[in-house]
Formats: sequence, structure tokens, C-alpha cells
Amino acid sequence: MLVLTRKLNQSILIGDDIEIVVLEIKGGQIRLGINAPRHVQILRKEIYHEVREENRKATLMSQKRVNRASQVFPPDVRGEDRVQ
Repeated sequence: MLVLTRKLNQSILIGDDIEIVVLEIKGGQIRLGINAPRHVQILRKEIYHEVREENRKATLMSQKRVNRASQVFPPDVRGEDRVQ
């Protein structure tokens, strides 16, 4: 991990096109501004983990539905008995 010390209005660059600026320091918090291309997704870490967990749950639900549907429909409806 790279650790940097920055003061108010100072910034760091990530690559050629991402800049992080210290906008405000108040108490135990800092406000950061991030300039990055629109295609770069920027999320707070806790939001990233929530999104990842929801996607995992959605994938599991989809797989359960596929499994349930395969039990409901006979093989010939699913196309498994068709001759190529």
C-alpha cells in the first residue's frame, strides 16, 4: 500500500487521467474530489461490497430457477431428446 500525506487542495494522480483532490479537512473526516473519465466506476468500498453481494444473490436465485424449471419440464420440451 502506498501511503501519502496531502494537505488541503493538494492532489494525487493515478495514471494519466484520475486525480484525487483533498477538498476539506474537518474533525476526523476529509472530503475528496475525484476527477476521472466517465467510464471509470467509482464506488465507496461498502457500496461496492453491497452491490457485489446483491449480484451474487441474484445469480444464485437465477440458477435455482433454472434448476427448478428443468425439473418441471420433460427432457423433450427442453430439447435434450432432439436429434441434431
